[in-house]
Amino acid sequence: MKTPLLIGIFLCAGIVCASSQGNQSDIAARYSRADSFSQRFDSLLTGSILQSGAIDSTQCFWYLTRTTQGKRYFVADAKRGEKHLAFDHSRLAEALSAALNQDVKENDLPLAFLRFDRDLAKMTFNIKTEAFSCDLSDYRVTKQPPRERPRWGGGGGDEYWGNVFREDRATPVPSPDRKWEAYIREGNLWVRNIETGDRRQLSWDGTAADYYSSTMYWSPDSKKIVCCRYRPVDTRKLTLIESSPADRLQPKLQSVDYAKPGDALPVRRPAWFEVETGVQHTVNIPDVEQQFDLGGVQWNKSSSRFYFNFNRRGHQQYIVYATETAADKTYAVVTETSPTFIYYNTLYQYRMEDAGEMLWISERDGWRHLYLYDLATGTVKRQLTQGEWIVKQVVKVDETARTVIFKGCGRDKGEDPYLEKYYSLNIDNGKITALTPENANHNLTFSSDGAYALDVYSRVDLPPVAVLRSTKDGKIVFQAEKADVSAMQAAGWRMPEVFHAKGRDGKTDIWGMIVRPSDFDATKKYPVVEYIYAGPHDSHVPKSFAVAHRFSAMAELGFVTVMVDGMGTANRSKAFHDVCWKNLKDAGLPDHIAWMRAAAKKYPFLDLDRVGIYGSSAGGQSSTGAVLFHPEFYKVAVSSCGCHDNRMDKIWWNEQWMGYPVGKHYEESSNTCNASRLEGHLMLIVGELDNNVDPSSTFQLVDALIKHKKDFEFVFLPGAGHTLGGDYGEHKRRDFFVKHLLGVEPAAW
Repeated sequence: MKTPLLIGIFLCAGIVCASSQGNQSDIAARYSRADSFSQRFDSLLTGSILQSGAIDSTQCFWYLTRTTQGKRYFVADAKRGEKHLAFDHSRLAEALSAALNQDVKENDLPLAFLRFDRDLAKMTFNIKTEAFSCDLSDYRVTKQPPRERPRWGGGGGDEYWGNVFREDRATPVPSPDRKWEAYIREGNLWVRNIETGDRRQLSWDGTAADYYSSTMYWSPDSKKIVCCRYRPVDTRKLTLIESSPADRLQPKLQSVDYAKPGDALPVRRPAWFEVETGVQHTVNIPDVEQQFDLGGVQWNKSSSRFYFNFNRRGHQQYIVYATETAADKTYAVVTETSPTFIYYNTLYQYRMEDAGEMLWISERDGWRHLYLYDLATGTVKRQLTQGEWIVKQVVKVDETARTVIFKGCGRDKGEDPYLEKYYSLNIDNGKITALTPENANHNLTFSSDGAYALDVYSRVDLPPVAVLRSTKDGKIVFQAEKADVSAMQAAGWRMPEVFHAKGRDGKTDIWGMIVRPSDFDATKKYPVVEYIYAGPHDSHVPKSFAVAHRFSAMAELGFVTVMVDGMGTANRSKAFHDVCWKNLKDAGLPDHIAWMRAAAKKYPFLDLDRVGIYGSSAGGQSSTGAVLFHPEFYKVAVSSCGCHDNRMDKIWWNEQWMGYPVGKHYEESSNTCNASRLEGHLMLIVGELDNNVDPSSTFQLVDALIKHKKDFEFVFLPGAGHTLGGDYGEHKRRDFFVKHLLGVEPAAW
């Protein structure tokens, strides 16, 4: 290994090392450029859509863009094929200045949650936490009652990440006709007639230890209820110590539910009840005790059938059941199985009751595609899409027209297979129409009638273009905006590069991106810093244009920064994804290494003797894993809030990929159990109040490294939660890379 002094002066093949320029005299200036990266360039980009939305009951859209005169709001009318300013910005600024008793600039109106009425005569918006309306006939601004901001789903707030919901709340659930309400009393299901007050007990077998769930599902005709008998378990608690609270001297103790891999889970046993007669019908399904989850109960419109999902623990079987109430019969509509895992969070089902059919997404042929099922028989009528590409998301279903609009990836060969494009599918004849053919990542906002869409498309190396197009055939009505990056480039901003090369097998294309510093000089040698997030739940390399990506500022210190999607991540073939199964230590790193070696063959300025890596959460696990399992390539790592042992992390994420039951393979993927392998430089960062990944996962790695007498650095953040490190952590991370990759002592703080 070269000493810092030698790194600072050596020449390689006649190319000067970037570190020779990274001395104390200019390192402070580099930090300043990194700190100001977005600020230097953001205001120079014009024609990019900053915010947008559809206007209800019209074929119009509003959007915010930055022009040479400042930020401006426009309305784009698809029916008329034209755009115009949404309002008089000067008059609105004047009215807001008076209403807020402060100076509001017309070039930077502070509007959020903007909405227009259908005739564009009035709009509502928020400024910080306050709501306002403005009549555009006279620009009179009126303060409105506060609107409740939508909350993130999941129902757990701070406890969401590891929570097990006990389903024991006491809130009654009213029937659709508002004549009844259902509730739980002493573990059993009761109903009360709201008009007469009469009460009736429907179940009799509930107990304090095996009670009926407070999650109840009324049939649309208010004559039946589905409810599960629920057997709770003692849930593991995650205990956190807030060492430095703001409101007192002594520390505080926090405790949240946090189930981990292998823990016992609650069991739900479905039943349905006839409200008038009080008759109970038990739904018997195989292996009910082996469930990871049983839920998703939905009735059909006629109240003759309800559906529910059974996710078997281990995630290798997923069944959609239907219960016919007249026959009191339960059968499987879909039985999905896999020898590895079923990624249940991306499953999709849409029932077309009038046609007796259901749309379903499966990877059973090796790629994620749409299937059409017969609801009555549970058989596949036909596969609707096929080929070596994926249906990423169903966006709209038109049952009358028998069409589906979906996002697809990888259908157009020769392009980045992760780019999202929109397609229309005819359910009956299988014809697929490309609605967004341009080689770019597309983001559509649909008009309220679905006839038109505002399409903003771009790539990381293609500035955004905004067009209005027909959703019938994809034809462009008109171009609303086209971003201009010339002023940014004149100021030193450099376009990122999309790069692809073969992975570990020499056959599979691996895609990533390269970011150069704004003062890039191809005659120098640059250390490489990789930002990694390889969670199997998605692919992660950015695909849309941005002035600054997460790792752009890091390059300003004198690095070339990269990000790669390797095998084991999602949105490619099932075989590509399966690499992660029971093997999270892999993290696609062999593909990342092959990709960087291919890039270095093309670009001699990449110095692969000096490669660093950083990440947070799953990326914290992977970045530490890089220096443990691939020390011949990765020399420096900074890991934040890492899941360093998958047995220590939340159950739903880790059992999805590492499987059940917990076995030796969990230990094999553990950074903690492999701490003795550390050869390079490692910094660990953790927030003491992280309720996403148990901080003890990092503490135990620290303990193992100490026991193995390994040299490393540890940054502990009092009061911080799940974080990459914040400003303090970012500064420490930069210092660590500057010292160990550039061979320069960082500037004094």
